[in-house]
This record gives sequence, C-alpha cells and structure tokens, in this order.
Amino acid sequence: TEAADGLYYHTIGEANLRECPEVTCPLIRTYWGNALVVADDIVDGEELNDTTQWLEIYDDLTEKTGYIHITLTEEYTPEAWMVAPIVPQVTDTAREIYQRGLELGNNMNHFSKVGDCQNVSSFFLSVFDDPTDYELGDQFGNLQSTIQNFDGSWSRDSASVDNGFNVASVLSPLWSDPEVCNPNENPLECEYRLNQPSIVIVSMETWWAQRPAEEYEDYMRQIVDFWIEHGVVPILSTKADNLEGDYGLNRAIYKIAQEYDIPMWNFWRAIQTLPGNGLSEDEFHLTFARNFFDDPVRMEYSWPVRNLTALQAIDAVYQGLQQPAESS
Repeated sequence: TEAADGLYYHTIGEANLRECPEVTCPLIRTYWGNALVVADDIVDGEELNDTTQWLEIYDDLTEKTGYIHITLTEEYTPEAWMVAPIVPQVTDTAREIYQRGLELGNNMNHFSKVGDCQNVSSFFLSVFDDPTDYELGDQFGNLQSTIQNFDGSWSRDSASVDNGFNVASVLSPLWSDPEVCNPNENPLECEYRLNQPSIVIVSMETWWAQRPAEEYEDYMRQIVDFWIEHGVVPILSTKADNLEGDYGLNRAIYKIAQEYDIPMWNFWRAIQTLPGNGLSEDEFHLTFARNFFDDPVRMEYSWPVRNLTALQAIDAVYQGLQQPAESS
C-alpha cells in the first residue's frame, strides 16, 4: 500500500543538508543519491536553478532540522512501510502482552534476539556490555539507563541466532544447538527456556531467492505467534537489502506488525541516507565502523547506525511498556 499523503522525495545525486536554506549555511551532513527524503515543509530560501524552494527535513540520525534545495530531489511515491518510523511506539496491545508475560514469570531485565548473520553477538548489540567499546555522547546519553537495565542481554549468545538461520530454520529442532537445547526443542523454544525474556528483537534478512515472500510471511507469523503466546513483546525489524528485487520481505514484515499491533524497528529507513544506502558492494552486507555515536564520520556507516537504532528501539519499547494503558 502507498504511504499516506506527505512530502516525499528521492535525492537525485548527493545532496547537502544545511542548517538554513542557503548554500553558505553550515553543512549538517550529505545525503547519498537515491535516498528517501520525508520533508516536513517546503520553504523559501536562496534561489537556485530558478526556484527558491527548499525542503525542510528532520534528520533522524543527527536529530536536527535541515534544508535541501528542491532541485536536488524528485518527487517520489513510497510504500507505507518505507516511511514507517525508525523507532517504534508502544500500543496497548504490546502492554497487554508484556503484563501477561510478567505474570508468567518473564524477566523484565532480559531481552532476546532471533536472527541470522546480521544478529550475531560479535557485531550486534554486544558492545553495550563493554563500556570501552561504545560512546553515546551527549546526544544519546539518555539511553544509558536502558543499557544498564538489560545488562548481560546485549552480549549474550542467543540460542535463536546463527549465521545459517532463517524464518523456517528457527522453527525446526534440527537447527537447535544440542549443547544447550533439549531434544525436540526448536531454537525459539530453547531460547525462551534459557532466557525467559520480556522483549525479543526479530531480524531475519536471509531467505531463499526462489521462494515467494508469502512463504516467508507464513513462517514469520509462526515466530510472532510463539513469542506472543509466551508473553514476550516482539520487535520486528525491516532488513537493509532488497535481494529479492521487490521489497517483498519488508512489505510482509510491516504487514504483520500492523496486523498484530506490535512494534516495528524500521532499520531500512534508518540507513537510506548513508553512502551506498548503508550497503557494501555486494548489496547485502552492512558497512562497518566502530560504535562511537558522537563521531559523525563513523555514523555514515551502517553498523553503528544499526546498533544505535536497535538500542533506541529497545529503549522506546521498554519505556513505553512501563506506561499505563492509554485506554485506562
């Protein structure tokens, strides 16, 4: 489905985001070509190429409002999932799942991960259990309390994460680690028994090219059903790549999140303005830099953006789950 009415554009080539609508204004950052731009307004500024129109844009990465001249972009009609928020909001449905999970004995200080190669602990989130391996800076210092709340979960090896996993294999006992899992226990069941989390991030990029997205969607629904049945709030993640060619998997992820009324972390959107849209030359692997979020140079690579926005998603969901139901 198409996104609701809005000011949507693509950058034609590299486009400079500036602090005010003039070319002499300080540079905030440069958007890569073909980046999705969601503008808040069109304002008058310095005339370029016979027009004074500039796009007013809130940049999620720097959390600053900036301006790009409209001639550096072209109008675009995105799908609804493309412009979904990077950091999710919590609904009463998620709060009900969470409260039921606490009654079942789930641990409010534990979260789990379900995923493939882009979720192994050596790259994904483990830095937050080592204070020497990340830097929040002043901008993101408010996230430290959530890091402390989930101490130990960040670097923990999940029984439902492995390089070879996909949405089908995590449902099969054949793929469970016999050293930690019981006989006939699939990776999800094993992980729940071992960790009993209150929140789980589900990030599944790998899929068979010849299989339809509808099949991926069916398996993903089974994964979501399992966690909800056990009172664990799933956070679904969109994926960075488009190896399938039509964004069918991200479309399915968004559809499930909407139907189940559960949080979705839109990682795809988070990296669209990065060089190469955050992808290496193979158009699958993420670009790498260390996790110093106060370094603008490093923040043009997708791995630190992945870890930061995942942390923000977990923080937003955790904080939202502590709030009373909106209907109460």
